[in-house]
Amino acid sequence: MTKEAFVALVTCFNDDETINFDATRAQVRRQVSAGNNIMCAGTNGDFTALTFDEKVALTEAVADEVAGRAKIIVNAGMPATYETVLLAKEFDRIGVDGIAVITPFFIACTQDGMIRHFTAVADAVNTPVYLYDIPARTQNHIEPATAKTLSAHGNIAGIKDSGGAQDTLEEYLALASDDFAVYSGPDHLVHWSLQNGAKGCISGLGNVLPEVLAAIIRAFNAGDQAEAAKQQEIFGNFRKDLYGLGYPPALVKRALYLMDNSVGASRQPALLPDPAQDAKIAEILKKYALL
Repeated sequence: MTKEAFVALVTCFNDDETINFDATRAQVRRQVSAGNNIMCAGTNGDFTALTFDEKVALTEAVADEVAGRAKIIVNAGMPATYETVLLAKEFDRIGVDGIAVITPFFIACTQDGMIRHFTAVADAVNTPVYLYDIPARTQNHIEPATAKTLSAHGNIAGIKDSGGAQDTLEEYLALASDDFAVYSGPDHLVHWSLQNGAKGCISGLGNVLPEVLAAIIRAFNAGDQAEAAKQQEIFGNFRKDLYGLGYPPALVKRALYLMDNSVGASRQPALLPDPAQDAKIAEILKKYALL
């Protein structure tokens, strides 16, 4: 099985917080050139701060820029099944490779409720649907037994695990098959997950280190486990240094901003520029020869 990496692409904003489509397209080109695929409107893409119409326009722009040179997965997940289905139908119309559906947030869900939620989305579209588990942000967790039930649906093609715990990822990996792909979200587990049956990863940190992420995948596919481990060590050490400063998606965006200010800041009330923190981020970037 050939492994693959998706980068949970940042959404670029202008100073007035409108979407900067030109800058976002530039980030798409940067990732595709490195050899990575794209996840659009994910956690690192500020999806909770985007309107319905913006998500559609953003996906259209990203799909147009990729133009078949890489794969695109786009997140349609919202708290209500109704809106999630409406978004998924728009992405189905645009033509993407996969539709990720993050677990509902704010609304406390039973496992049965989530089965009905994901099933309704998968029934409504032709594009393969991927479950997206990130309980630290949504407070709803897809239990492995629930994932197993959903994996039997003909249009549910896999799961992205962003729980951060190796034991949960192991439970999902036990379900992996040709018909149900498992993608790792935690950046420190990319190589490990590939070794243990994951189809690939969906990475936020890849926004800052696209070549390193691509190098892990490339080396693994070439059978060079030593090189894959070496690149993973760089990736993991950078993650530890950067994420030690606070909320990971905001820090990824800010690190990228210090490298290329065209990406803009995140929409409020996200992390505000802080000179002291910027100085710490800059030191980390210099340590890895990124600034």
